[in-house]
Amino acid sequence: MKKSSPSEAPDISKKVTFPDHDLIMALCGERNAHLHLLEKKTGVTVNLRGNMVILQGCDWEVELAENVLNQLYKLLKNRRPVYQDDVEYAIRILSTDRAADLETIFREEVYISSKKKIITPKSINQRAYVTSVRTSDIVFAIGPAGTGKTYLAMAMAISALIKKEVNRLVLTRPAVEAGEHLGFLPGDLYEKVNPYLRPLYDALHDMMDFEGASRLIEQGVIEVAPLAFMRGRTLNDSFVILDEAQNVTREQMKMFLTRLGFSSKAVITGDVTQTDLPDGKASGLIEADEILHGIKGIKFVHLTSMDVVRHPLVQEIIDAYERVEKEKRLAVRKV
Repeated sequence: MKKSSPSEAPDISKKVTFPDHDLIMALCGERNAHLHLLEKKTGVTVNLRGNMVILQGCDWEVELAENVLNQLYKLLKNRRPVYQDDVEYAIRILSTDRAADLETIFREEVYISSKKKIITPKSINQRAYVTSVRTSDIVFAIGPAGTGKTYLAMAMAISALIKKEVNRLVLTRPAVEAGEHLGFLPGDLYEKVNPYLRPLYDALHDMMDFEGASRLIEQGVIEVAPLAFMRGRTLNDSFVILDEAQNVTREQMKMFLTRLGFSSKAVITGDVTQTDLPDGKASGLIEADEILHGIKGIKFVHLTSMDVVRHPLVQEIIDAYERVEKEKRLAVRKV
């Protein structure tokens, strides 16, 4: 974050005291890693003196840093661990909305994996996404890579299965990517489509132990299949995820949405900027975004680069591409 010049905002110094020594150690992180990250991302100078943190910088930087520390400390007091990623997400959230409540966002636990990893929303939009999935039968999550669209949907699905809210999970995506065609791939039909489904398996195995996931797949409780296998079916008591929906045609989207049976829920995810459909084929996801608004029980959540939860460079890459695309659109309009 760019630091203001002295003429714009003179530096101020503020002391923030935290009474619990053990909690302040957790707040600071191993070798004060959390404080170093706070310095890097906000532009403040941070010094630790016993149970006191001294913040120095321009007034809005100090206010942001103090807000981040106070809210993370509150999480720790309420027995919610704070990781380095949480510090970065906290800074990002509170930079955008100083009135945001991190506890409301971070304590929205979606699922605790077999690896004892707590899966929670990491942004305001992600929390809106999780809430929409809980309250609506069909949810569209549209946004760039790395915004947690598929990962959070998978966590919600596994949680629903464990709580016996549904009897099975159906994970599907179209077998269309980067101009490749199934006929050119080696092997039988399963071997041809399996590479396209690999990201769904990866997310599944990240949340469940391999043996448990494999057993549920063998029993048919969890089904991972290409979209073409959905035709002619009625999916009752199921949590269904359609991934990479930007590569679904209008006809395929209509087919998928009309598979939904009683006591079922569907989440459709996609990035409309990465469509790999042949020229002349409109994306069913883009069309759905245009025509299905206003139908009760269907929600649309739009995620942005601010919601990216991958490597920090991913957000910058997305922003760079979006700037170029915007410049191209403006240039076309001027012609």
